[in-house]
Amino acid sequence: MPYTNEEGGLLNNFAQEPKVYPAEPPTTGQKRNYIILGIAAALLVGGLIFVAFTVSNVN
Repeated sequence: MPYTNEEGGLLNNFAQEPKVYPAEPPTTGQKRNYIILGIAAALLVGGLIFVAFTVSNVN
């Protein structure tokens, strides 16, 4: 644990800060994967709504 000494001999224990680095923009492959996953999620939600609607309207 990293301790710091203050005036008067007091010890303080501070959290270790992570290294900061700039974010990199997504590559074309990552963009393609995001689009594919978005389409799959939309189809899944649409399918669940369709099933719920179909089951709730049973006569």
